[in-house]
Amino acid sequence: MIQFKSEQGEISVSSAVFSNITGMAATNCFGVKGMAFRSMTDGLVHLLRREAMSKGVSITYHDDDSISIELHIIVENGVNLPAVCRSIMNEVRYVVAKNTGVTVRAVDVCVDSMTL
Repeated sequence: MIQFKSEQGEISVSSAVFSNITGMAATNCFGVKGMAFRSMTDGLVHLLRREAMSKGVSITYHDDDSISIELHIIVENGVNLPAVCRSIMNEVRYVVAKNTGVTVRAVDVCVDSMTL
């Protein structure tokens, strides 16, 4: 959780906010089918519904009030993976910084599956 302090009070931004913003930004990029979640019981990758996108995102907080983001996605067949991943990294970094004011140190994109 990141906290902003001012003369009027304190604002706390939880991991759920960062996860939801990240999930929305990533799934709006071309070639992304959705967020992925690897089940611990069967080891299979599952496509997450829009309500549960935050399960595919991991947020790491740093001492300098910046964050690192790791997200797991499923892409459509036939897309250029490096181009799609670069697009996601840029979009997530921009949208999270714009909406929260927090510096994003790194965005790591893990492609877990490809749909046919």
